[in-house]
Amino acid sequence: MSSSGGTSGAQQGPAGRQAAMAEQVLADGSATAAELAERFGVSLMTIHRDLDELERQGIVRKFRGGVTAQPSGVFESNVQYRLKTMRPQKAAVAERALKLIEPGMAILLDDSTSALEIARRLGEITPLTVVTNFLEAINLLSDRRGIHLMALGGDYDPLHSSFLGVSCVEAVQSLRVDVCFASTSAVFGGYAYHQEQHIVSVKRAMLDSAARNILLLDHTKLGRVALHRVGPLSRFDLVLVDDGASAEALRDLDEHKVPYEVCAAG
Repeated sequence: MSSSGGTSGAQQGPAGRQAAMAEQVLADGSATAAELAERFGVSLMTIHRDLDELERQGIVRKFRGGVTAQPSGVFESNVQYRLKTMRPQKAAVAERALKLIEPGMAILLDDSTSALEIARRLGEITPLTVVTNFLEAINLLSDRRGIHLMALGGDYDPLHSSFLGVSCVEAVQSLRVDVCFASTSAVFGGYAYHQEQHIVSVKRAMLDSAARNILLLDHTKLGRVALHRVGPLSRFDLVLVDDGASAEALRDLDEHKVPYEVCAAG
């Protein structure tokens, strides 16, 4: 790891150093405390204080000797990390999902980066009503001709770049859409899981408000569990997953009679 950051880390103060540290960990996925101390030119004790603060903010999680932005069973990655990961796989799934959308439909996109890949591709399928709580998708679609955009309000969560909470759930419950496209953190044993309860309540409301539900997955989500059950995979009419999925993971879907399609990543 380069130490070009040198004394600038000490000079820029804790807030600036922590922001730079978060940016590095989100880009690289993980780092050791020793690497960060060298990079930013401060003591290990200072680095650990910085990492404690970043962990408190929910941006990273600490492990013995270092820090990671990667998800665990109880930690959902920051949206800036998720935007960078598995892009070709998410794109392959989104391309297949587009075939399920027809002009005139009302579709619901959750706050997943997989659903965002669908939003990036909606320009050809108009007129269309798009409902979402994901600020990234709202910004992307706000000036798209032929798209009637409905933004779901609620409590803004900067780590997910989305609107959540009771008011968001109530807004979703007042709607009925043709298709909901959603993703989740983990799938195992016939269930979808997520690390955070307040995310789960919004996703469940979305599934209840749609005539059809499509689950978007990159293959790293298969064979994993997280703290909260979103629901059984029977809640979804179709699961779309990229072709990195192992035979064992697909066998688990077969055993639970889950309808799925494997999408070839380009």
